[in-house]
Amino acid sequence: MDLFLIALDLVGTFVFAISGATVGVRHRLDLFGVLVLSFAAAVSGGIIRDVLIGATPPAALVGWNYLGTSCLAGIITFFRYQSIKKLRNPVQIFDALGLAVFAATGATKALAFGLGPVSATLLGMLSGIGGGMMRDILVARTPVVLRSDLYAVAALAGASVIVVGNTFALPKLPVLLVSVGLCFGLRFMAIHYRWSLPVASPDPDRDADQ
Repeated sequence: MDLFLIALDLVGTFVFAISGATVGVRHRLDLFGVLVLSFAAAVSGGIIRDVLIGATPPAALVGWNYLGTSCLAGIITFFRYQSIKKLRNPVQIFDALGLAVFAATGATKALAFGLGPVSATLLGMLSGIGGGMMRDILVARTPVVLRSDLYAVAALAGASVIVVGNTFALPKLPVLLVSVGLCFGLRFMAIHYRWSLPVASPDPDRDADQ
């Protein structure tokens, strides 16, 4: 199970790195900039999670696995962007998959370090949304999580499945797969059907007066 979690974490790293690198190519960054963006998107959420639970140094900074995986994804995207572009909404799809994987593994790791259900759920969400937030901040655009799409809500749902499964001592692998499937499914459906939370509607007259 531990090896499976590590493999799943690296899959999440790879797909999140592709989403970061794709944004970098679209913003016409050079190779170094694309690699920085791919690494930031891939590991930021995990680093924040590890620091908060006291798992230091963070796993992403130990060894070469995470750096190598994110750089590989960045290089592939930089030189084969047209192939990746043929996929429908590549950034959103890869981002949704990375979100699902990191929400699940983040909550699992938080529980392993003895955190309670609420804290583990929130840290699972943070693991999922952190990379996307850092990616968007680096290219000076409003993070997806702060917009109307079901992003953080999907991560919360996926992390909650892990916590509920742990509470009732359910088999870990099926719970993990259900968590990833639920989070990815919610996010994908939100993209496809344009599901969203209510959006703030400021009063133009009041804003003009101020």
